[in-house]
Amino acid sequence: MVVLPLAEMVAREVFHTGIPASQPIVQHLVLWVGFLGAALAARDGRLLALATGEFLPEGRVREVAKVIASAVGAGVATLLACAAFSLVQTEREAGDRLAAAPLWVVLLVLPISFALIAWRLVRRSGSRPTIRAIAALGVGAGLLLGAKPEWLEGHAAWPGLLIVAAATALGAPLFAALGGAAVLLFMAEGVPIAAVPSETYRLAVNPALPAIPLFTLTGFVLAEGKAPQRLLRLFRALFGWVPGGTAVMCVVLSAFFTTFTGGSGVTILALGPFLYKALRADGYDERFSIGLLTASGSLGLLFPPSLPMILYGIVGRVPITDLFRGGQLPGWIMLLIAAGLGVREGRRAQTTRVGFDGREAVAAVWGSKWELLLPVIVLFGLFSGLTTIVEASALTAACALIVQCGIYRDLGWGRDLAGVLWRSALLVGGVLIILGVAVGLTSYLVDAQVPTHLLDWTRQHVHSKYVFLLGLNLFLLLCGCLMDIFSAIAVVVPLIAPLGLAFGIHPVHLGVIFIANLELGYLMPPVGLNLYLASYRFEKPILQTYRAVLPMLLVLLGGVLLITYVPLLTTVFLGGGG
Repeated sequence: MVVLPLAEMVAREVFHTGIPASQPIVQHLVLWVGFLGAALAARDGRLLALATGEFLPEGRVREVAKVIASAVGAGVATLLACAAFSLVQTEREAGDRLAAAPLWVVLLVLPISFALIAWRLVRRSGSRPTIRAIAALGVGAGLLLGAKPEWLEGHAAWPGLLIVAAATALGAPLFAALGGAAVLLFMAEGVPIAAVPSETYRLAVNPALPAIPLFTLTGFVLAEGKAPQRLLRLFRALFGWVPGGTAVMCVVLSAFFTTFTGGSGVTILALGPFLYKALRADGYDERFSIGLLTASGSLGLLFPPSLPMILYGIVGRVPITDLFRGGQLPGWIMLLIAAGLGVREGRRAQTTRVGFDGREAVAAVWGSKWELLLPVIVLFGLFSGLTTIVEASALTAACALIVQCGIYRDLGWGRDLAGVLWRSALLVGGVLIILGVAVGLTSYLVDAQVPTHLLDWTRQHVHSKYVFLLGLNLFLLLCGCLMDIFSAIAVVVPLIAPLGLAFGIHPVHLGVIFIANLELGYLMPPVGLNLYLASYRFEKPILQTYRAVLPMLLVLLGGVLLITYVPLLTTVFLGGGG
C-alpha cells in the first residue's frame, strides 16, 4: 500500500503514464488490511465497545453480562458472514476481475473475517466449556437467520434491536450494534442481507480511504520510535523558559500525534506515562497532569492530515483540502486554550522552568528535523496539487519508515517493524469494521427517508439558525460520548448535512463544528472513550479521572461554542471568501 502510490506518482511525473490497476489494488488492500485487522483485534479483545460494562459489579453479574454480549456479538458476526458470503456468490456469478484475480476471490476476506470474529468472541466469552457453549448459541442463531432471512420479512424489527442494544450496553462490540441494526432492519423490509456488505465494499473502494491506514501507520512508526523524545527535547528547548512550558509542550506534542492517529487514544496509551512523568517532575499537580493529558489526547483532529477530516470529506462529499484549510484557525484556538491552562497552572504552582539556551534550541531543532519535515510533506503535497491524498499519505509513511528504521535506527526492519505493522492493523481493523457496517445502517436510513423526515420536522419546529446550532452541539457531544468518531461520521453526517444546508451553514463550517464537538465528546462522562483509556493508562479510578478532566472539558467547551457561532474562523482561509 505504501509502494504502489509512490510508484504511481513517479511514473506520472517522469514517464507521463500510470501503473495499470494500481489504485484499485491499493483500495482492495484496504479491505484486506481492515478486516483481517478486525479479526486480529477480536482475537486480542481489542474491538471497540462502550465502556458501560465497567459499571457492572465484579463477579457473577459481570460474567453473565460478558456471556450475553459475546453471544449477541458472535451472532451478529455470523449473520454478517452469511450476508458477505451472499455477496461473494453474486460477484462470482457476475465474473468481474481485479487485475489478474477474480473479484469474488478478493471479497472472500469479508465472510472469512466475520467468521473468525464470531469464533474469537465465543472463545473469549469465558474459560469454561459450558460458558463457551452458551455463547456459541449466538452463532447458531446467526446461521439460522442467515439461511432463512425471509422469516423476519414483514415483522417488526424492534425486538431484535432491543436485544442488540442491551448486549451493546453489556459490552458487545460496537460493530455488532451498528451491523446488527442494519441487517435486522433490512431483513424486516425484505431487502437481501447482502445489502450491508455491499455498502461496506463500496466504502472500502473509495479512492481516498487508503489514506486512513497509511497515516495511521505513520503515527505508529513515530510513536514506537524515539520521535517523542526528540520532539520533547525540541519543545522543552523552545518553550521550557515559559511559565507552564512543560504543559504547553505536552499539549503540542499530543496534538501532533493525535493528528496522525485520529484521536483513537493511541496518544494517551503511547505517550501518556512518558509525558505524565515530565509534568510531575516539573512540579505539576497530579490531577491537573491527568486532566491535561487526557484532554490533549483528543486535540489535533482539526489539523492535516486528520483522519476524521478525511473520512468526513468522503462521507459528506466535501473537498478534503477545504476541510484542512477551514480547520486551521479553529484547531489553533483549541490548542491555545489548552496551552493557556497549562501556562496558568505553571504560574500558580510555580513549576520548574528551564532557561532558554540558543545552542540547545538549535541542536534540538536539528535533532528532530526529520519529524518536523513530515507535516511539511503532507501540506505541500496536498495544497500544491502534486500528489493525491493517498500519495501524500504513502509518501509520509515511507519517510517515517526510512527515518525511524534507516536513519535513526530506532526500529529494526524485522521484529520491531512487524510489531508496528501488527498494532497498526489492530487499530485500522477496529475502526474499519465499524465504518463498514455503519454505512450499511446509513444506507437503510437513507432508503427509509429518515434525513428527509428529520429535515421536515426541524423546519417545522426550529426557526432560528442559532437554536439549531445549539441543539447540534448538544447532539454531537452526546454522539461523541457514546460513539467513536469514525462510526459517528458514517452514521450521523448523512443525517445532519441536509439540515446544515437548510439553515445556510457552510459545508466546511459544518464539518469543523462536527469534528470539534466529537473530539470534545471523547472527554464527556460517563463513557467518553479517552476517560477510560486515561483511567487504564494512568492506573487511576474512573471517578478520579472524571474530576481531573472536568475543568478542561468546561474550558474547551467554550472554544467549541466560539468555533460554532463565529463561522469566519472557519471560512476565512477558503477561496472565494468561503
